[in-house]
Order: sequence, then C-alpha cells, then structure tokens
Amino acid sequence: MKTKLLPMAGLLLGLMFSAAPILAADEPIYGSQLMTAQERTDYMNKMRATKTQAERDKLRQEHHDAMVARAKAQGKTLPAEPPPRGSGVGPGMGPGGGMGPDGGMGPGRQRGY
Repeated sequence: MKTKLLPMAGLLLGLMFSAAPILAADEPIYGSQLMTAQERTDYMNKMRATKTQAERDKLRQEHHDAMVARAKAQGKTLPAEPPPRGSGVGPGMGPGGGMGPDGGMGPGRQRGY
C-alpha cells in the first residue's frame, strides 16, 4: 500500500510547487469588474510575459487608462489610482494572519506555540 501512495504524494507535491510561481505572480487587476474573464486572462498573460519592471509599469498604466475610459463610457467610476502592488488580501494582513478574527483557529483550537 505504501509503495502506491508515495509516488502519488510526490506527484501531488510536485504539481503544487510548480504552480506556486504562477499563483504568486497574480495581483489585483485594476478595473477587473469591467472586464470579461478572457480580458482578465489576456492581461495576466501579458503581465507575466514582461521582462522588466519598466515594461510592467507601462502595461499597468496603459491598462489603467483604458479602464478609466471604459468606466467613463459606461457611466461608472473607478478609484483614481490603481491599488498598491501586493495589496491583495492574504496571510499577514492583521493580528489573525488574514484568516478571520481568530486567525483561522476556530473555537476550541489552540496555537502550537
């Protein structure tokens, strides 16, 4: 039984770690509520394809300008500035580590320290 589980566990771990850089590259997309799923995917792919910080900054600014124009055409408003990079909700975003008021521990659970 163990001989069958070990290769499967290794495969699953490999898949998890190979996807980590892709997931880490994602960030909030300015004006995403005005975009289709395909537009969001295209934007993320373009962002991942950039090589330098200057290219990323240029792409962000062009996208920002396009979303402001789209919002105006639809009679909607967006914040004046894009969200700060890395402003997504996640662990470390407060005393509970971003997992709710109790740090994800739930009632009756204790921290191990």
